[in-house]
Amino acid sequence: MCTCSRVAAVLLASAVLLCGQDVPLNVHSSIDINLPASSPVALLNTNVSNSGATERGGAMVIDLHMALSLRNSDSRTIRGITLLVTAQEVTPGGKASVAVPSLNVAPGEAFPVRIDLRLLRPVQAGAGPLVQVSLDGVLFDGLDFYGPNRLNSRRSMTVWEMEAERDRQYYKSVLASGGPEALRREMLDSLGRQQERPRIDVRLSRGGRSITSAAAAEHMARFAFLKMPDAPVEAIDGWAEVAGNEARTPTIQVQNRSSRPVRYVEIGWIVKDQEGHEFLAGSVPAAESDLLLPPGKTGRVLQDTALRFSRSAGEPVQIASMTGFVSNVEFANGRVWVPSRTELPAMAPPSPEEQRLADMYRTKGLAAVVDELRKY
Repeated sequence: MCTCSRVAAVLLASAVLLCGQDVPLNVHSSIDINLPASSPVALLNTNVSNSGATERGGAMVIDLHMALSLRNSDSRTIRGITLLVTAQEVTPGGKASVAVPSLNVAPGEAFPVRIDLRLLRPVQAGAGPLVQVSLDGVLFDGLDFYGPNRLNSRRSMTVWEMEAERDRQYYKSVLASGGPEALRREMLDSLGRQQERPRIDVRLSRGGRSITSAAAAEHMARFAFLKMPDAPVEAIDGWAEVAGNEARTPTIQVQNRSSRPVRYVEIGWIVKDQEGHEFLAGSVPAAESDLLLPPGKTGRVLQDTALRFSRSAGEPVQIASMTGFVSNVEFANGRVWVPSRTELPAMAPPSPEEQRLADMYRTKGLAAVVDELRKY
């Protein structure tokens, strides 16, 4: 389609939206998939059936259901990919991302990526594609990375791949020492733990205070910390303002015990309620530009946020105590540390790779998991 007809198609779609009608999205006129010439992935096919846009109160609501078929055009094996999906850069709800970890795509192989998102865009946003899909990063085996990394996807995907390597090695050792039946027990145990994990709803608000609980009595609560002897960073002190089911402005002091500078630390934390039930509450990441921790030095990991906890039925979780643990560390050279399986608390969520293998066992059986582990 030429440039003139492409712009005309977008303007026509906008005009129909002003009348309040649904508009199907066309891949040629409404969606721009932007892969640079040097991209290690190539676009083979796109399907946007069941996608559409509707005007609501001066905003365009875009329901995007897209299936991409990509090919690894690099000489290295792909382990993960992150795409940035944008309808409007500055509009709340105008952009999102899709990350696919635990890949094993050899050179020349094709692989699918699903995009199922709802985005917002002002009706009068001007001509041009309604949605732009761009590459934020590709992670290869050996942890090499390609991409602009606007979303810090390099760190996230490296953490996921380090966890994946850790978990694959664990399951391969189980298979080697105990045979298929031992691996079956591990898969059943993983599925059971995932099913039994307490469900909790965590709502985050910026600025350190939520209006809904502003009247609750406040007190300063300190974190306890799990001992992790192999962690390069130690959490040594921490606190948050607690009011009912809300924790505000969590602040944690950490010390770099390694010989390398650290630029990012993430602290997972567990909340215990008044009845003694424990829930994985979330994490306190370092602010992106606030931390560069030389060896032996201390610093603070803090967030100007308020987190409100409730059960799935909406019942508030009244906070009695909080426990933190170091969930991952990024060094200044881009390398990453993640805990070993023996150091992880029982409450920690399974890695994306453990979830993938357990789901493979559930849907395809033990033989499929054995074959999958033998690929690495």
